[in-house]
This record gives sequence, C-alpha cells and structure tokens, in this order.
Amino acid sequence: MQPFLIFGLSASLGAMGELAGHERRGALDWPGRSAILGLMGAALGIRREGDFAALDALDVSVAIFEAGAPLRDYHTIETVPTAAAKRPNSRPEALRDARGRTNTTITLRDYRAGVFYGVAVQGEGLEPLCEALKKPHFTLYLGRKSCPLSAPPGAKLVQAETPEHALAHLSAPPWLCARGVPVARTLVEGATKGEVVHDRPVDRKLWHFAPRMVARRAVEIVLEAAP
Repeated sequence: MQPFLIFGLSASLGAMGELAGHERRGALDWPGRSAILGLMGAALGIRREGDFAALDALDVSVAIFEAGAPLRDYHTIETVPTAAAKRPNSRPEALRDARGRTNTTITLRDYRAGVFYGVAVQGEGLEPLCEALKKPHFTLYLGRKSCPLSAPPGAKLVQAETPEHALAHLSAPPWLCARGVPVARTLVEGATKGEVVHDRPVDRKLWHFAPRMVARRAVEIVLEAAP
C-alpha cells in the first residue's frame, strides 16, 4: 500500500493541448502532464515563472471516465509583418505602427465538450497539495481560461496498491451519476514505450514542451455518486 492524492476534473469544455502550431492547436482526449501540473501549481499559488521542481517530480496517472465530444473553434488573428514591427513594446503598439499593413489569418482551436477525468498523483508533498486543491489560490481551468471546472476537484488522500485502486475511491459529480454509474476503462500513465506526446514542460515562459512516452492501460474503475 502507498499514498495517493486523487481528484477529479470535470468541465463543460476542456482544452488538452498537444503540439500547438501557429494555425492549429489540437487537443488530446485526456489532460496532459503539463496541464495537470499547471492546475496543481495554480492551486498552490505558483505563477508561471515560479518554482515547479516539486511538482515536476510527481508521478501522474489519468483515468478517462468521459472523454467528451470533439469541438473545433475558429479564430481570426491579426499579425504584424516583421518588416512593419520596428521593435514595439507591445502588440497594440505594433498594430498601431503597422498602419493597415497587418495580415489576418484563421486559426483552429480544438476542445473536448463534456469531460470527466480522474487523476492519481504519487510522490512527496501530497498533503499540502491536497489542501490547496480544496482551497485553490488561483481559479482552476482545464486547459484555457475559457474552460473552468464544472465541479470542485474533490481531492483526497488514500492508501492503495495501484493508481486504479486509488481512483476507485474518487467521488463523481452527481449529474454524471444520474446518467449511470461512471466507469473508466482506460488509464494513461508514463511508460518506457507506447505513444509519444509532447506534454513535459521544459520552459513555461516560452511554452516549450518535451516529448515523453505514455501507455494506455485497460482498466475498469467504477465510481459511486458523491455523498
């Protein structure tokens, strides 16, 4: 038996980013490591330029209860040609200096609608992290600021042999239970071989992420309604 911190992530809209290019920002069907570490950092009150060393050392597993439906949003963005920029101090200043020489492009942003995930965390410092998730310092989002959580995470500490055994103690939001007993059949965790995702934070200021291996493991995690 070992200690686990478990909590749930439910949202009407979630943005689980993968490789983000200029014209398209895709979405995984589960929250990547960078998203979960960022959410826990927000709960603790750590800003983007802060020290994430303790969080980076944690092991994280994610159970997919509701992967939701894919949703694509279309944005138009105005960009300034390099020749027109002239070292501005801000984007508004660059747009003013460009004087009609801007370019407009369409970008695609992918989301998942109606999601619920269970997260199991192993490592040091779980108790203060659990308390922070109960009373977060900053608002918790599932990816982008347009994706607030639809229910409190319900963080708790449990003793279990494996992440899936730990997540069996998770409480589901009542509206999910109204549709039937929530069941997860896939657990995503770090692995030595499997599929490659780019969700390991390297430079949070520059939004640089390194690849890592993850494996999808078949499980059956049955939850009960929240008390």
